[in-house]
Amino acid sequence: MGAYALLLTLFAPFLGALALIFVPNREALLVRMVAATAAGLSLLASFYVFFAYDPDQAGFQFVSRYPWSEELGIAFYIGVDGIGAPLVFASTILLFAGIFISWHIKDRAKEFYIFLLILAAATIGVFMSLDLFFLYFFYEMSVLPMYLLLGVWGSHTKGYLELTDEEGKKKRDSVGFILNFAANSKEYAAMKLTLFLSVGAVCALMGILLIYHFSPVKTFDILVLREQAQFSGTLATIIWLLVFFGFASIAPIWPLHSWSPVGHAAAPAATSMLHAGVLMKLGHFSIIRVAFEILPETTRELMPIAAVLCIFSIVYGGFVAYFAKDTKYVIGYSSSSHMGYVFLGMAALDYISLTGAVIYMFAHALATGMLFAMAGWVYDQTHTRDIPSLGGLVDRMPFVAGCFLVACMASIGMPGTVNFIAEIMIIVGSWEKYPFQVIVAVLGIVLTTGYLFKMMRGLFYGRLSPEGHHAHDAVGIVDRLPLLLMIGTSIAFGIMPVHFYNVVRSTVEPMLDRINQVAPLITQNSTGLLP
Repeated sequence: MGAYALLLTLFAPFLGALALIFVPNREALLVRMVAATAAGLSLLASFYVFFAYDPDQAGFQFVSRYPWSEELGIAFYIGVDGIGAPLVFASTILLFAGIFISWHIKDRAKEFYIFLLILAAATIGVFMSLDLFFLYFFYEMSVLPMYLLLGVWGSHTKGYLELTDEEGKKKRDSVGFILNFAANSKEYAAMKLTLFLSVGAVCALMGILLIYHFSPVKTFDILVLREQAQFSGTLATIIWLLVFFGFASIAPIWPLHSWSPVGHAAAPAATSMLHAGVLMKLGHFSIIRVAFEILPETTRELMPIAAVLCIFSIVYGGFVAYFAKDTKYVIGYSSSSHMGYVFLGMAALDYISLTGAVIYMFAHALATGMLFAMAGWVYDQTHTRDIPSLGGLVDRMPFVAGCFLVACMASIGMPGTVNFIAEIMIIVGSWEKYPFQVIVAVLGIVLTTGYLFKMMRGLFYGRLSPEGHHAHDAVGIVDRLPLLLMIGTSIAFGIMPVHFYNVVRSTVEPMLDRINQVAPLITQNSTGLLP
């Protein structure tokens, strides 16, 4: 049953997207119900997978394997371990929430839901792929929906319409100006995202092809490669750097981060939720799955690179977020900053810190998903994201303001939320190896408190702005359900983290043992663990 649950988690969104093709656009409610049903089935299946995962057995579970090309060593091979299971669960939560966040979209709603479902399914596919070919296939599949969701349903950032050319004429809203760095257009954001991720993906592909070419067995099977592929010297370093920086561009790590805040600002709310919540985690996850598993010795030698770059991510992203005046830019740069904490936890190669990094990926997905969902609500009601132009919205939308406060608390890492557990583990686990980085990370938490509460004060307190006079609160179940789902999950795991911790620990321990050359590797076949 577990294998079928994993297949349902992956294919329910794809089948939902396929079904929507045959639904007329005029049937708006049916379009939404089909999308919600597909997302709901995927969520329920991932819920079962996460809580049915047996930490005592560990290893990859719910495994399915279907040969695709015996000659090339490619198979549709899926399964989840203690790292993949929570990230699959996070993807389905944000997909389900995103369907309801986008409930009021009227412009080509069918097409919007089709691409949103494909985007979520692609990220889920990465998190459960045990074959390098399909891991990369799903990774690349996530780029196309993002481009369309930004370019078609996105919005221009502040100042775009005021820009003029040399003759004083307003610039047209067209693809012709995507290369103008000052244009702030949604087309530019979509193109920049695509170019950054495509260049990074090419680098990662080169690393994967080198692994395939120089391995003793011609296969893309990750479990076989980690047992039999041996790389050393210059070749191992080249492969590791290609894989690390190729995937780190989507994470995003400084200085490969600039596409991300622009993409956040231009994207519709549900797309921003998936973008920040799970799309960015594809980088960390793929580095763990490829570099940590297949190149353990090189990982131990070169991960200090991430420990250096994460400082710039935390500090730079935090300061830009503090001075930003657009709500989505604040949250976008905040996400880039917080991804530095994940890299710090990974770089320390400590059991506590790496466990905390995995938990933080899940926690950040929920907290940032909440913030982007409410930033989208405020924009829909006021038609502006400019913080100085807003104020006093707590009187018009008390429920949203309360949820916004909880989301800020989660992002800061207040006790009672799963973010607190993750941050404490990263800080404690990284202290012995990287004390300077830990001090910077703690100061980054203080900075996070500053810019999040500065944004909240600007949006919800003070005198009610003219833009807020016609705003109203989230009152219906459709509007409140996604926020309550994310808040409830964050608090539930913050109060009762035992199963979550055990699931992640069951994978992190043997992985670090292998990296540190302490314990022998456990092997598997397509039916599950072998003794």
